[in-house]
Amino acid sequence: MPRFFTQEVDAATARITGPDAVHIARVLRMRPGEQITVCDLAGSDYLCEILSAKSDAVDLRVLEQRPTVAEPTVHVTLFQGLPKADKMELIVQKSVELGVSRIVPVLTARCVSRPDKAVMAKKTERWRKIALEAAKQSGRGKLPRVDDTMGFTEAVQELGQMERGILFYEKGGDTHRDLWSGAREIGVCIGPEGGFADEEVALAVRAGAHICTLGPRILRTETAPLCVLSVVMYATGNL
Repeated sequence: MPRFFTQEVDAATARITGPDAVHIARVLRMRPGEQITVCDLAGSDYLCEILSAKSDAVDLRVLEQRPTVAEPTVHVTLFQGLPKADKMELIVQKSVELGVSRIVPVLTARCVSRPDKAVMAKKTERWRKIALEAAKQSGRGKLPRVDDTMGFTEAVQELGQMERGILFYEKGGDTHRDLWSGAREIGVCIGPEGGFADEEVALAVRAGAHICTLGPRILRTETAPLCVLSVVMYATGNL
């Protein structure tokens, strides 16, 4: 059944506008009486019947409200060292599909990509659109946040204050197998192509983060967060 996000919904009615309305009316060619599911971006799904379908607005009658079953029970923030080229687009898309709640691009010492403010703003806007489309495709009940780019010091200070804050280091660290039990808030920090500088790891330790390894193989920066998220979702019963 087609599924869309809208915040124009209550116990009785809902409305979809913008590109989604165009898609429903002109591409899917849906008509009054047909049913779709809408999500309110707050964790609830609504089974709805179309009352009218026009390209400027689709009006709906709510038939049933229920919790979104696809939304994870654990809140995961991904602090991702800014990668080169369009790798961040893949990271955002797949991380949202896997259940991440928040993505924070981080500028580290070894980041090759250092776009200026205007270019970064355009990139961030694109990442947010990718997150929205991935959330729709994967049936998420909430729209994961994509934050503005953050400096490493600020990122690890926040990481160290989380219930479980882990920096994954390519030169080794503790096993992470026992860190997920009972956790409801998890932060994971992944380095860019060049990894983390030793002084960055030391700063993370002082901030209170755990330093962990992903094993003997060196994973690409776009592979590591997807590996971590898969492990977290499995270990917390969300996969």
